[in-house]
Amino acid sequence: MSVIIAYTNPPEHVREYLEAEAEIHVVRPNKERDKFMELLPKADALIGAGLPVERELLDNAPGLRVVSNASAGVDNLDLDLLTERGITVTNTPAAVVDTMADTMFGLMIGASRRLMEMHELVKSGQWDRNAPKEWFGLNVHHKKLGIIGMGGIGKEIARRAKEGFRMEVSYYNRSRHEEAERETGAVYEQLDDLLASSDVVMVLLPLTEQTKHMLGTEAFRKMKSTAVFLNGGRGSVVDEQALITALQEKEIFAAGLDVFEEEPLPADHPFLAMPEVTVLPHIGTGTTETREAMYMEAAAQCVKALRGEKPEALVNKKVWNEGSRQQFKK
Repeated sequence: MSVIIAYTNPPEHVREYLEAEAEIHVVRPNKERDKFMELLPKADALIGAGLPVERELLDNAPGLRVVSNASAGVDNLDLDLLTERGITVTNTPAAVVDTMADTMFGLMIGASRRLMEMHELVKSGQWDRNAPKEWFGLNVHHKKLGIIGMGGIGKEIARRAKEGFRMEVSYYNRSRHEEAERETGAVYEQLDDLLASSDVVMVLLPLTEQTKHMLGTEAFRKMKSTAVFLNGGRGSVVDEQALITALQEKEIFAAGLDVFEEEPLPADHPFLAMPEVTVLPHIGTGTTETREAMYMEAAAQCVKALRGEKPEALVNKKVWNEGSRQQFKK
């Protein structure tokens, strides 16, 4: 029977599902380090979210065949090394789509209309007259939304923007997404054109060597002075100092951020003193229903891979294409 280490605690129904397929050990590496290291050599699979899976760990897990991330992001994993060792990596892109779209729309409206800023003004007793023009924000409806990174989340946001808010939607992606264009009416644009013409710029990119600090000084200088900038991908895709400067110099209007280069944000981070920046604690998928769905999707992907069946959410496709499925015939 296969051995699975769950390094974040699964919901009860997910644990029962896994126990029907394998021997399960729920171990928190930070709190139970010795036990975790003792079990690693026996492990066929790891499942959870956030654990750095790098050389030291892999050297202690010679039998590892699957790493199932209960998240859409995989920047906690050394993908090149995992692929080199023939270890299948899966993630959970389907489970996060609708909830992430909810969060990003909340950020878009909140940052554009200055809702959190107004909330603080009212609660601090400053609402003592009709709201002056200086408190006004910007409309969202009928504006142009530019999406950078057109995956499942981007496609759902484009649909809602078009149908619900009558927005014009464009996108930039490494390659054109013609299905998304047909389904949502979104239009592909080169990055510079999107930055210059969009009223709202929304980043939904994963962190890779190619995307690190992809949005920096030059990008912000191309944007409208009335533009709202949103990041729901990964923090290091954006050069935060360049964003701070762009906001201070009024090169853009506002920002809404759910992800940061350093998390949690340090108490002295400039964003925390900037009323034009709406910040969230990396909680884009943070509902009980969605987190449970993510773990269930991760479990299903893990079990499928251990059975020798190709997972739908396979991250390192090269592993499977090179015939490493033979490793699963244990």
